[in-house]
Amino acid sequence: MRSLAEINDKITRKRAVVLTVEELKARVAEVGVTQVAKETDVITTGTFEPMESSGAIINLGHTDPPIKIRRAWLDSVPVYSGFGAVDLYIGASCAVEVTDGEEVRERGGGHVIEDLIAGKPVHVRAQGQVTDCYPRATFETTITRETINQFYLFNPRNLYQNFIVGVNGGDRPLFTYLGPLQPRLGNAVYSNPGAISPLLNDPELQLIGIGTRIFLGGGVGYVSWEGTQHFPLQKRLPNHTPIGPAATLALIGDAKQMDARWVRGCYFKSYGPSLMLGVGVPLPVLNEQVVERACVTDKDLVAPIVDFSIPRRVRPTFGLVSYAQLKSGRITIEGKTVRVAPLASMYLSRLVAQELKQWIEAGTFTLTEAVSPIPMERSFLPQDRWTEF
Repeated sequence: MRSLAEINDKITRKRAVVLTVEELKARVAEVGVTQVAKETDVITTGTFEPMESSGAIINLGHTDPPIKIRRAWLDSVPVYSGFGAVDLYIGASCAVEVTDGEEVRERGGGHVIEDLIAGKPVHVRAQGQVTDCYPRATFETTITRETINQFYLFNPRNLYQNFIVGVNGGDRPLFTYLGPLQPRLGNAVYSNPGAISPLLNDPELQLIGIGTRIFLGGGVGYVSWEGTQHFPLQKRLPNHTPIGPAATLALIGDAKQMDARWVRGCYFKSYGPSLMLGVGVPLPVLNEQVVERACVTDKDLVAPIVDFSIPRRVRPTFGLVSYAQLKSGRITIEGKTVRVAPLASMYLSRLVAQELKQWIEAGTFTLTEAVSPIPMERSFLPQDRWTEF
């Protein structure tokens, strides 16, 4: 029906018709797929959820005399320093390092990243490897995003195409990456926002590839590679959506252009720190099939209910449940009614899609051709060699 170049021309002339994915689904219910495909140029999707496999690259700039940093901490959070002399990588899920007698603080790399994006000062402490060209042994200072060179998010695994529902069939509370799970099926938690989630509206990643421009943390980002644990071969329904964790993406973007509203450090009790991140993906309406895939509803999407009380890689499940059931706030497991809560913020996920729509309508955000597709044949390899538990 139309090309990406034609869509971008309409965007730059501020004539593109843009719908959020929720608006699109409602419009399809009114006038059908064919009419919506004729009148729509871009669909915007969004999510705001924990993405702990995230982090930031920071270049401090050289000191005088120079230092070759080999150990460093940002606000007491250990950072990786095993490459360039003053290049650092801070992981979102790395916790504050405490010494004997210090109170454990519920803070980690995600909070430091948020603070830097917000323009707040962050304390740096570093130890160096003394060499002839790097004679300095230690360094301590305070930085902000304005006093460092590069500061960009590089996230190895974001945007799970689908995920699990966590429950606890045991007899004691469990503290997990989904939050607290109460014993004897006391509650259930899910993390994916369902029908508004980016990758569930392009289930075979025909519109998303390496180089796709996206909304990342309130700034412009890009898909840089397949994500870690990318598993597109997950079993799928007839509508091509996966029944559990499937595709993932690695993302990158300039953190100096981001907004702390969309990058928030968080902490899961007795589990550790993480990062809440807003990500929005635009889907160009190149043909009717794009609209057909994007009009999937929560009743057409499912996730597995997984019992965390079994401490194994492969845990038993209580079957599949639709996102429509999850969003009702109650599901039934073996005859028992179980209350359900999402980790993703549905409200903020909608706002991500709306803000991306506004960017496109204003002509400030055009779409990009992928330079290479995301592989769709990756298997998932576990580590099954026996080690003592």
